[in-house]
Amino acid sequence: MIKNYLKIAVRNIMRHKAFALINIAGLAIGMTCSILILLWVRNELSYDRFHTNAGQLYRVVCGLGDFKYAVTPYPVVREAQEKVPGIKSITRLQPAETTVFEIGNHKFEETKGLYVDSTFMQSFSFQLVRGDRANVLQRSDGILITENMARKYFGNDDPMGKVLRQNNNSNVVVTGVLANIPANSHLHFDYIMPMSAIEQTNNDIKNNVWDNFNFYSYVQLDESVKPTSATLKNLDNQLTRIFAQHIPKDALNVQFNLQPLTDIHLHSGFQADFAGMGNYLYVKIFFVVAIFILIVACINFMNLATARSARRAKEVGLRKVVGAGRAQLIAQFLGESMLISFFSLLIAMGLVWLLLPVFNNLAGKELTIHFFDWKLLLTLAGIALLTGLISGSYPALFLSGFKPAKVLKGNMKTMGGNLIFRNSLVVTQFIVSIVLLAGTAVVYKQLKYIKNMNLGFDRSNLLYMPITGDMNNKIQTLKTELKKDPLTSNFAFSNGLPVGLQNGTVNIQWEGKDPNDQTIFPNMDVSEDFFDVLQMKILSGRAFSTEFKADSSNYILNEKAARAMGMTPANAIGKPLSMWDIKGTIVGVVKDFNFKAIQTEIQPMVIRLNRYGGLVIVRTKPGTTEATIKAMEKISIVLNPAYPFSYGFVDQEIENLYKGEKQLGNLFNVFAILAIFISCMGLYGLSAFMAEQRTKEIGVRKVLGASVGNVVYLLSLNFTRLILIATVIAIPFAWFAINSWLKGFAYRVSVGWTVFLLASLTALVIAWITVGYESIKAAIANPVKSLRSE
Repeated sequence: MIKNYLKIAVRNIMRHKAFALINIAGLAIGMTCSILILLWVRNELSYDRFHTNAGQLYRVVCGLGDFKYAVTPYPVVREAQEKVPGIKSITRLQPAETTVFEIGNHKFEETKGLYVDSTFMQSFSFQLVRGDRANVLQRSDGILITENMARKYFGNDDPMGKVLRQNNNSNVVVTGVLANIPANSHLHFDYIMPMSAIEQTNNDIKNNVWDNFNFYSYVQLDESVKPTSATLKNLDNQLTRIFAQHIPKDALNVQFNLQPLTDIHLHSGFQADFAGMGNYLYVKIFFVVAIFILIVACINFMNLATARSARRAKEVGLRKVVGAGRAQLIAQFLGESMLISFFSLLIAMGLVWLLLPVFNNLAGKELTIHFFDWKLLLTLAGIALLTGLISGSYPALFLSGFKPAKVLKGNMKTMGGNLIFRNSLVVTQFIVSIVLLAGTAVVYKQLKYIKNMNLGFDRSNLLYMPITGDMNNKIQTLKTELKKDPLTSNFAFSNGLPVGLQNGTVNIQWEGKDPNDQTIFPNMDVSEDFFDVLQMKILSGRAFSTEFKADSSNYILNEKAARAMGMTPANAIGKPLSMWDIKGTIVGVVKDFNFKAIQTEIQPMVIRLNRYGGLVIVRTKPGTTEATIKAMEKISIVLNPAYPFSYGFVDQEIENLYKGEKQLGNLFNVFAILAIFISCMGLYGLSAFMAEQRTKEIGVRKVLGASVGNVVYLLSLNFTRLILIATVIAIPFAWFAINSWLKGFAYRVSVGWTVFLLASLTALVIAWITVGYESIKAAIANPVKSLRSE
């Protein structure tokens, strides 16, 4: 019986190649999209799960006022381990500053390093390919490097025990080699060094400082601890009490919390967190998109199968006459849909293999697929099985329900199946397409808004160069050299870029401050020319100046800071202010500027004078960027020969803040186009079949004087109605989804009716073009041919 079903299924596919091609192509494209999205979703959900102790590992985070921080003071978890039952071990880490390592005549600047506790390798399961896991971090002058870094420095030589020169002032010894860090880790580094290497130079460690939040802290709970919400809440409170015991009463109202290791990537949103975190909302969005695209592809199959039911009616009638039961017929038709589904899966697997590099480029991922992974194969088989069942269920039930007596007499009033059901499927397809098109339009608008938004300073033509190594001791010479060259003469110093700033303090005092005020003030240290170089507007008072020696302890506020202190920009000038017990005067108020991603509202900021800073920012003249870079490189080589020259662009750093949103936009564009393409494939097949079914009607109408336009209008009218119905239903869904996404931005575009009108018109025009070909073809056909048999 199964062999017979397969024969009939293959015969039907070969007999109706065009419809089979539409079904197979639609399902294959839908499966390809769904598999790619599910690979991405699986990757996002897999972060940090490769660690053996993932279930017991937690990161300690804290809340201070309205802000949440991923960093803690150095001593907190160490004392917690001593006093809190259930904490098995702790490990802390701190990102290393940009470091230059040298071997022989080769120098490399490394930006991805960590200082870690000696327990790091016991807490985390990063694969160690060389070295002793228990002792690899015991030497204070040791360094543990990844395979990529080992290859870069030593080629194919054994790196163990080799010496690297660090920052031209000390040596470190390679004590171990790690496998390259998995892409699905929230920690990404090229080397790690023991915390003991900086215990004599780091003020927080040396002085056991409790009120500086600079370390990422992790705790491993004992296996006997059940991580219920009540247990974790109790641990949170104990950490909070330990901190409060070491801080003056009411000085800092901080609440500590344990964050599961496996939640870090998708549930972050913390200040001072690692870059490259994900967003759980995006995971949910794309998972739904994957399901919807697959449903759109399934609808094609269902629509075409029911539309063509009249052609198989006699087959069903004959089978019932010779004894076939309804269950057998259902099994036959489901078998056909399964065959098409699994054949589509084979094509989809090939497409996934071909398109994965392109998808990785769009998504910024390094996804791989192994078709011999039995878990993956079971998942793919499940997708094909589910697709076959969904696609074939209604056609199977519908076709198997035909009455043999009516069918064999030719009494088929429906001539193509349940019209209402078919129409509802077309509406569903275009609801999905319109929602995706509207989403794509809004993502594009928001990204354009970000690109063109006035940040409060001119981001264009700004170069920056980190001040490293010997250059720190030659600041005056650096200034002189920069002033000499017209290409570099428009410069300023700063301790950081006004991009993605993460620092902040509550240790600020002003007249009339409420003792309970816990406002966090981000702060910057800048030179006198900073506001001029970045073209920021001073609203009242003045910028820092070399003419005022007292400016070394004076302050400039932004508008938000002035208001947070109960002042206006005008009356703030001359008021006393102290930060970290350094008393000074407010000498200016600068217009608010965005120094974080626009997901965050502008915060109150305090700016101090620092004539040296950690980097120099140069505004280039239009068309001189390359020449300016060469001029800066020349200065760097002369003043800092031991360090490689490095530079960056401020506007590029700003763009990097929105990398996730750009990737979202790219993927939305692709999947919206594919969803409407799949919908139109089905629409094309359906319109071709409808035109064929109405051939004689069209012939009669033409004989009676109907024009080509009349016929095209007639054939297109029903599809136009369906898309208009889809538009009415899609708009509320699209509006809800779009606004849910936009709520994540403090500054965002407004969503007007034009977005939905544009999405609906786009879907309508594409549908008209799709239906139009078959409609025109039917309209210009010779009516004599269609009426000859009458």
